Amino acid sequence: MNPTRLRIFVLFAVASAAVFVRLGVWQLHRRGERRAQNAVIVARQQDTERDVRGLSLTDTTALRFRRVRVLGVPDYDHELILAARSHNGAPGVNLLTPVRVAGRDTAVLVNRGWVYAPDGATIDEKRFRESDTAFVGYAEDYPSATGGSYASKPSVLARLGADVAARALPYPIARFYVVALGDSAGAADRPARLTVPPLDEGPHLSYAIQWFAFAAIALAGAAFVVKQARDAPRGPTVGRGASAGSGASG
Repeated sequence: MNPTRLRIFVLFAVASAAVFVRLGVWQLHRRGERRAQNAVIVARQQDTERDVRGLSLTDTTALRFRRVRVLGVPDYDHELILAARSHNGAPGVNLLTPVRVAGRDTAVLVNRGWVYAPDGATIDEKRFRESDTAFVGYAEDYPSATGGSYASKPSVLARLGADVAARALPYPIARFYVVALGDSAGAADRPARLTVPPLDEGPHLSYAIQWFAFAAIALAGAAFVVKQARDAPRGPTVGRGASAGSGASG
């Protein structure tokens, strides 16, 4: 290989390895963040259950995953449907019920759980109205600020968001919602309750190992190419003395 091309190849391999190592370290950092977040979630789940009436309905900084109790009047006439939710591989929806809390103008949206729907959007909501006025679960942030709904059905949400939920209701709602916990099996007249998300470390460690492996491959490949270039036999060199001797003998 031409020496200039060899140097460029080696520099490229080393630079690539450096990038791969940096990405691997970043994945390990993400893993550490995930572990810290899991520790916070576990601590909040083990904390004493809190009555939502004693919480700020606008400041959600320290509320996520805390166990809370919502006591009030479920407003089933303004219930929202979160479409295209699967459960054990089956299509369905989540029922989002606003609960009017005594002494407050602001309602709390409660995700009561999953209901089977063949098309992932349409159900007979009246079948799943519960007599309970108290729901126990954990507080959760809205996954987005905006969200989205179907143009012809404002109460059917394609994506859950604080703004789209607020627009669908005739009164203000809290800046967080509550995921009700309980029996996840469900019944013909009751939603299947959701569960707390699994607290794993995610794929960050395996990704880090992959990036470090790519770095090792890049460096090993560069070393192999350099060795091949050094060991390659060079062509015979014809000196002046040999040329002169050939002329004399002729």
